[in-house]
Amino acid sequence: MGTIKQGILGGFSGKVGTVVGSSWKGISYMRGLAQNVKNPRTTEQMKQRSKFALTLGFLKPITSYIRVGYKTLANKQTAFNAAMSYIVTNAISGTTPGTYVINFAQVLVSRGSLKQPKGATATMASGKVSITWTDNTGEGDAQATDKAMPLVFNISKEEALYNTASTARSSEAAELTFPSDWVGDTAHIYLGFISADGSAVATSLYLGEKTVV
Repeated sequence: MGTIKQGILGGFSGKVGTVVGSSWKGISYMRGLAQNVKNPRTTEQMKQRSKFALTLGFLKPITSYIRVGYKTLANKQTAFNAAMSYIVTNAISGTTPGTYVINFAQVLVSRGSLKQPKGATATMASGKVSITWTDNTGEGDAQATDKAMPLVFNISKEEALYNTASTARSSEAAELTFPSDWVGDTAHIYLGFISADGSAVATSLYLGEKTVV
């Protein structure tokens, strides 16, 4: 029960309905009664949390890449959150938390309107991945100076190698060298592009799942 200290127009202390009266340094104030928020762990909540946890495990090793790859979509949210939202919504397979897996072929590590290259492929040899493409400078907004953004994600170790400013589109090739302890591991390969001035990003291409040799 609230107590009025200074008449009907004065401040009060205690609780009246959903309002709490109090004072601070002689100043009377009112605040809403805090709600009793519970965490019921509903089925849908558990599903969403499992998807977030799975996606986080993938995104953490490539955080710096994602900040570049999703920079043009960071509108009222961070680039990381934009990537998280996309993957959770579009690249998780399975029906229950225990069966969820990332569908790596559906993952986009970069998103944007910059023209993608044509004919991109990846090959593994001698501790390196070599990525090639056909220079399509002049198509749409594609420029010879656009920079390749290759990325390789190691499933077993949850580690990644990438470069957010590799060779130019006109060079038609880029490569990454693996640590020696990656040999025999399975890796997923992606290729994005960014304009030379960093203002435009291309939606990434998935170049397949390969064993590191």
